[in-house]
Amino acid sequence: MDLVAELESVLGSERVRAHPLDRRVFAKDAGVKTGPVAAIVFPETAEETASCVRIAAEAGIPVVPRGAGTGLAGGAVPVEPALLVVMTRMNRIFEVDEQGRTAWVGPGVINLELSKQLASTGLHFAPDPSSQQSCTIGGNVGTNAGGPHCLAEGTTVAHILAVELVTVDGEIVVVGAEYPDPIGLDLRAVIVGSEGTLGIVTRVLVKLTENPPAVGTLLLGFPTVDAAAATVSEIIASGLVPAALEMMDRPMVRAVENFVHAGYPTDAAAVLLAEVAGHPEGVRAEAEMIERIARSHGATSVRTAADDAERALLWKGRKSAFGAIAQSAPDYYLHDTVVPRTRLVEVLDAIYEIAARHGISLLNVFHAGDGNLHPLVSFDASRPGELDRVLAAADEMVRVSVEAGGTLSGEHGIGLEKRDLMGLVFSADDLDAQARLREAFDPTGRMNPGKVLPEGSRCFDRAAVSGGTGR
Repeated sequence: MDLVAELESVLGSERVRAHPLDRRVFAKDAGVKTGPVAAIVFPETAEETASCVRIAAEAGIPVVPRGAGTGLAGGAVPVEPALLVVMTRMNRIFEVDEQGRTAWVGPGVINLELSKQLASTGLHFAPDPSSQQSCTIGGNVGTNAGGPHCLAEGTTVAHILAVELVTVDGEIVVVGAEYPDPIGLDLRAVIVGSEGTLGIVTRVLVKLTENPPAVGTLLLGFPTVDAAAATVSEIIASGLVPAALEMMDRPMVRAVENFVHAGYPTDAAAVLLAEVAGHPEGVRAEAEMIERIARSHGATSVRTAADDAERALLWKGRKSAFGAIAQSAPDYYLHDTVVPRTRLVEVLDAIYEIAARHGISLLNVFHAGDGNLHPLVSFDASRPGELDRVLAAADEMVRVSVEAGGTLSGEHGIGLEKRDLMGLVFSADDLDAQARLREAFDPTGRMNPGKVLPEGSRCFDRAAVSGGTGR
């Protein structure tokens, strides 16, 4: 029996795809890379997922897990013909414990949908990536996703208590526990951010966050990017950690305003979207502090959302940034490096210079509070040589960020996109340790191979590449 027939015997023909058009559609995520797909399956249970993994092993092909395909780093793009295991049908909310503030959910549950379903409980799931209307909880776990409100609340790893996992051998295991500090090694934290290289997540125990009693949202316009960045630094230095602190430059502000019509000040060189949450009196005091600091740095406009509708509109502008740039070009590319806040202006200046030198269109939108940059390049991949110029410029942007004391990724993951740049921030011993950990989970190398760690990460790999003896 061939691969497709074996898979259909478990899932039925409706949940197995192998038509060339299907394989082409699923050959990429939201990034720019594509890869070869042998077949696509849509399991609905952990047991079905385990069966698919075992069938792939018998066929001698690797397995690549995939969520909604919103990833930007190529984490769900195969590097060799592979079985793509799409988790979107595993979208049940199994159990909600309002008192314990936890919920067991399927990996295919949409991020924003989870919070919507919890609205009546006064709880929500804190990580809020810009793609939260379409990205899945499983994908959030895979990349340790963040979002604007993770400045105060932390990234996904801070909101996951346990995961159910299908291993490379097709076993179903649970790591973590319902209580926050289980005895032994914290394998839960190892799984979160592993990008599907250690197993396939089939259920997630999420920690829920209580909705704040009051929220204040401010939109601040500045005459220069430097003034906006200085405001960010002083806000954090004051001891105040806002719920969110986002920045956009003028090209991005104009694109967003033309797209959403949220009333963003298009004459500003940069805007900050700041939010504070908590007790009403505390929110009022913190909002006043932010306004005072902003005005001391020359803020040209200060707008405070009057109600939930206005707040939602301001956030719609920020979260529509990636879609807004489609007005200028059909394709976009971005990195998500993180740099020290004290060097934001220096790195931004370098990024603008790189874009100008390569002749590419650049727009900036990013999580200013924690220095997580998102330089967006809009381009047309159908033009000969344009993608090559974009990739060359992006590589320089990453290197500039790392040289400033930054790191490769804040929330998008490493995937294929930044895999070969891992040596910029990790030593050979660091990479070897990570490869050994991965090998402990997947000694055969069949679980999402070719991602995160560059070739030669294991010491004996380096020996083989160099002709040496290793250690």
